[in-house]
Amino acid sequence: MAKDKTIFTCNECGASSPRWLGKCPGCGAWNSLIESVAEAAPAAGKNRLGGAFSALAPGTGVLPLAEIEAVDVARWPTGQPELDRVLGGGMVAGGVALIGGDPGIGKSTLLLQALDTLQRSGVTAPDEARQRGGTLYVTGEESGAQVALRARRLGLAGSRVAVLAEIQLEKILATLAQRQPAVAVIDSIQTIYSDQLTSAPGSVAQVRECAAHLTRWAKASGCAVVLVGHVTKDGQLAGPRVLEHMVDTVLYFEGETHSSFRLIRAIKNRFGAVNEIGVFAMTERGLKGVSNPSAIFLSQHAQPVPGSCVLVTLEGTRPMLVEVQALVDGGGPSPRRLSVGLERDRLAMLLAVLHRHAGVACGDQDVFVNAVGGVRISEPAADLAVMLAIASSLRGKPLPKGFIAFGEVGLAGEVRPAPRGQERLREAAKLGFSMAVMPKANAPKKEARELEGLTIHAVERIDEALEIVRQMA
Repeated sequence: MAKDKTIFTCNECGASSPRWLGKCPGCGAWNSLIESVAEAAPAAGKNRLGGAFSALAPGTGVLPLAEIEAVDVARWPTGQPELDRVLGGGMVAGGVALIGGDPGIGKSTLLLQALDTLQRSGVTAPDEARQRGGTLYVTGEESGAQVALRARRLGLAGSRVAVLAEIQLEKILATLAQRQPAVAVIDSIQTIYSDQLTSAPGSVAQVRECAAHLTRWAKASGCAVVLVGHVTKDGQLAGPRVLEHMVDTVLYFEGETHSSFRLIRAIKNRFGAVNEIGVFAMTERGLKGVSNPSAIFLSQHAQPVPGSCVLVTLEGTRPMLVEVQALVDGGGPSPRRLSVGLERDRLAMLLAVLHRHAGVACGDQDVFVNAVGGVRISEPAADLAVMLAIASSLRGKPLPKGFIAFGEVGLAGEVRPAPRGQERLREAAKLGFSMAVMPKANAPKKEARELEGLTIHAVERIDEALEIVRQMA
């Protein structure tokens, strides 16, 4: 009997090799190649590319783009406004969402709360003639009793959410076909396996195949499917990158272990805006949405302190106020540059711009920058606030009370405009801030009523901003 041909597949990126290698040729990861049985090559003429093209059936239903009727997708609100914001308005019929996060951060808790709300609201699929509806929670990591205990802790003792403790894909698909739920959660995709493959659950082949079958089921039936995914130690979704391309929405659950606040960030969304975030607070009764996240990212100082500056940042469509703190301290021959919540390379660039164009030298000083509340700031509009906080800490003088700043700073020392500057100003004025330093290109043409009480200082260069701050002190 001929021996089955084996290949080695990377657990990180899905690249394959005919022999084992210590380092993956695709992504460069070490010790990530796992041996598996290669699939048999298809026989000639089996409608595969490279075979007889005449045997392929022509495509049907080809229409010009202008003649295709565009209809709005059906959505079901989850009862969690912050989750609905990230999803774009709620669960989408036939949509597939992938949510990942660190263990114990609250993924299962949030989804169980959302399913209970959907079940109580009597959610049904658009095609009511087939009598589809309700919810299904498929757990592969816990037993039904453990899920029931969590539900009781969350105050959901009377929940009617259907629970299936199963990890075999074929049985899960049979249950989905029998019950025809409107919304189904698979927790988690790394625990599911198919009998058609010999590899272990969680391997690249199993994750890819199981996700593909569940995605096809969602598109064919109109059922909204949510896949829970594990993350690696680097914070990335485990499994092949093709997994993120299969689904319609990719969400990341973020949060610090010592903090009770959690963030959900949309990385990909075919039915809504990307880079949208939802803010939650972990309580004894589960996760509760935070309607005013600016309040949790601002420290409550009785008096302003040196090295603190409030930034108006944008997360998706939502302007938020975040406090940026800087500490400049005497260093040694090799001064340290450390940032938490901001890009470290950008911090080094901003220190060079401060020295060259504003005369603020920190070359022999340790510089530490932190975004309060564990929030991560990736937009360049934080440059001006970071530089003002560093200058404030170096001089030992605090910025005025009620002071905010935003704007991108270029290598030539110019202050560039930030997107949607008017919305940032309105958010600051609504929360009672009285002074703003901002790019001149973002300055309002005329004072709007909602900006009353907010003094605006528009600048074109970083040295102008520092001079205004010195005059205020």
